[in-house]
Formats: sequence, structure tokens, C-alpha cells
Amino acid sequence: MNEQHDPWQIIDQRPIYDNSWIQVTEYDVINPGGGRGIYGKVSFKNIAIGIVALDEEGNTWLIGQYRFPVNAYSWEIPEGGGDLHTDPLISAQRELLEEAGIKAEKWDKVLDMHLSNSVTNETCVVYLARGLSFHEAAPEESEQLVIKKLPFTKAFDMVISGAITDAVSVAAIFKVNYLLENHLI
Repeated sequence: MNEQHDPWQIIDQRPIYDNSWIQVTEYDVINPGGGRGIYGKVSFKNIAIGIVALDEEGNTWLIGQYRFPVNAYSWEIPEGGGDLHTDPLISAQRELLEEAGIKAEKWDKVLDMHLSNSVTNETCVVYLARGLSFHEAAPEESEQLVIKKLPFTKAFDMVISGAITDAVSVAAIFKVNYLLENHLI
């Protein structure tokens, strides 16, 4: 099997919905098995950004907020969106300051991800931020955030127990935990 070969054939496509954040397109396709069908794709107009902030004592910061799409409260690492044409690190620095009031001297990219790649083209970059200094947070108008400082091990426990369900946060916390346990950071 050639991993670079696209087995899908697009017969036609039409935009279904468009706003400032996403575009939904419906495709008439011939699938890899030769059958005709439709496929919907959500194209994101921003890149997802996530940040695990870690201080010298092993503490991290979580952001709590009510998430409209899932109709539930969510504990997450600081995260948000970045312009597709802007360096993701610049967006990460902005998001960490905006949501948690934190600036960092050292930044390491720890993860590149595709989020829900069966229906979206959304990508995500996750950074580990260290060498922290603290400032005033400035959340967006649509955000009502709670900032929680806790030991990183407690954040990992929240992932294990299911208290953190946000995909970016789960993946980021697992990756940073792996890096810490294996003395790679």
C-alpha cells in the first residue's frame, strides 16, 4: 500500500456552512472500496494551541471553563487558537498570558497533533513552557475562566481519573509526564 496515494475520488463539492472559525464542505465521493457516497469535512481557520506551564517546583496551571459544544464544565491546560499564518509559538505565548497571566522564558514544542481527523483538518501544536513569570490574565469576552495552580502529578491524576477529558490536555499531560518520567526534560 502506498501511504502517499489518496484512494478517495472527489466528484463534486459544495460549501454547506461558513463562519469566522470553520467551514463545512460536503463532498460527493467514490470511496476507497469503489462505492459512491458523501463525506463532510470541517475545515478550521485556526491552528489549535496548547501549553503545559511547569514551574521549578513541579506545579502546573489548569484553566476551568464551561464548554458550550459539550454542555459541560472542563478543566484544561491553557489553550486556544492561532492564526494559520502566524508562528504557533507566538500564538502560544499570547494564549498563556491571556488565559493564565503567565510568561515563560523557555519554550519546547512537545506535540504536533491532528484533532478528530475523521471529520476535520484541525491541527494542534503543544508546548512546554518553563522559566515562568506571573502577570495579569486578560481572557477574551467569551471566556469566563478559573485558573488553578496544582502539582503536575495532580493534573496527571485528573487525566487518569477522567476529570480531564479535553483531548489536547489529555495528550499534552501524558506526553509531558512521559518526558518527565524518562528525564527527557
